[in-house]
Amino acid sequence: MNNYIAVDIGASSGRLMLGQLSGNKIRIKELHRFDNGFKFENGHDRWQIDHLIDEIIIGLEKAKQKYNIQDAYLGIDTWAVDYVLIDQAGDKLDDPISYRDSRTKDTVAKLTRKYSKEYIYKKTGIQFLDFNTLYQLFEEDKTNLKKAKSIIMIPDYIGYRLTGKAVTEVTNASTTQMLNLREGLFDSELLSEVNVTSEMFPPLVDAGTKLGSIKEDITSKHDIPNCQVITVATHDTASAVVGTPASGENNWAFLSSGTWSLIGRELNVPENGSMAFNENYTNEWGAYGTYRFLKNIMGMWIVQRIKHEYQDRFGFAEMAKLASEVKPFQQYIDLNDERFINPKSMIHELQCYCKETNQIIPETIGELVSAIYCNLSLMYARELEKLEEITHKPIHTLNIVGGGSNVSYLNQLTSNLANVNIAAGPSEATALGNLVVQMITENDIDDLAEAREIISQSFDIGFFQPQPLSQKNPLTDYKKFLKENTNEENSSNNVSQ
Repeated sequence: MNNYIAVDIGASSGRLMLGQLSGNKIRIKELHRFDNGFKFENGHDRWQIDHLIDEIIIGLEKAKQKYNIQDAYLGIDTWAVDYVLIDQAGDKLDDPISYRDSRTKDTVAKLTRKYSKEYIYKKTGIQFLDFNTLYQLFEEDKTNLKKAKSIIMIPDYIGYRLTGKAVTEVTNASTTQMLNLREGLFDSELLSEVNVTSEMFPPLVDAGTKLGSIKEDITSKHDIPNCQVITVATHDTASAVVGTPASGENNWAFLSSGTWSLIGRELNVPENGSMAFNENYTNEWGAYGTYRFLKNIMGMWIVQRIKHEYQDRFGFAEMAKLASEVKPFQQYIDLNDERFINPKSMIHELQCYCKETNQIIPETIGELVSAIYCNLSLMYARELEKLEEITHKPIHTLNIVGGGSNVSYLNQLTSNLANVNIAAGPSEATALGNLVVQMITENDIDDLAEAREIISQSFDIGFFQPQPLSQKNPLTDYKKFLKENTNEENSSNNVSQ
């Protein structure tokens, strides 16, 4: 039986997950978990990238010493858009700057003075978010950029540090807003605007590419398994969609619910027409020739921040229970407003928003979390309507995966508002997507369809059906509120404006 290890790192934590295929079921076990986060250093919010690599080594040591794993395959997925600048000697110039850093706050407007949004969208099919790599490079320190020989995305940099081999995996590279949708290569015109060239990026590769063994200078110092690294779908959302147990006709949508909420459909052909542009939908590349046609929504990040401000006195399950005891839909909040990206106090920012819009101000933790879950459900319902309209195909089931799939209260609210069946789970879809790409590469699983069928047989899935609303559907009033209280080109995308 082959051992597969998924290194799955998000904005707040990372873990190493062991996966084994036994018959028609995947068994998983958490080997190691560690914290992640950025710190303000040298004028910017920066990821502690060396810490992440150290923790991966610790996890691999545990895998061998505690679980007697001698040989394993290894895949790495992380968040998107951020990168590391590499000097002529092959070392990082500095710790990478986080996408939540404020340096790109007004950069979209700067860059689109020369090239219109329509022009860039036609080229790339990628939504406009202030923190896309295109805008980060526009604001990059020019001295550092001149010193740089290479630009490596975060998960590929970790792979580079482990193996000495550098690639640019396409599911993550597409989020840079610098890949040409039709040519399948970096767009030279956009690169020239941010003073870089395509040669600065390692070769583009697809998910499922074998990277190589862990370097001897690591294996000689640490008692770890003999690992063969496989470049999986390195963007965590791409892995989550791979790990979504959908089946049958393509009448399903996905919601990857974690720090961010990514809601969309899996397409075989990108959709970058005028309506997709106006609604700011993105065509991120997926594994095996697919496209993730989706919208970014501020997700559990807001709830995480509230939990932290209450000094973690409440668990997520208790917070959801307290929210369910509050009268729902007492205020409408555009959670994609940029003020919620990284405020000093999320609670203060939410209360100020409600005060400024003359609404009931949430005070208790139950009221605050209720406001978030109610408005997330409204945003999900609204985007499902748009997805059906843009793709010209009905949605019968919404598959919710990731940590947010465990919030039954939110799942039921969404099912009611959107009048859609919901399949919730697995919560470990990202790690599972990472693992099954490795398994497909090593021929333990035939293809993506079989992988999803195996996942559906291996894990409990929760099902939610629409229930009658006790009041008029608030979605109509929510849409009206957004139209009257947001200054935008489209009413659900303040995050990018």
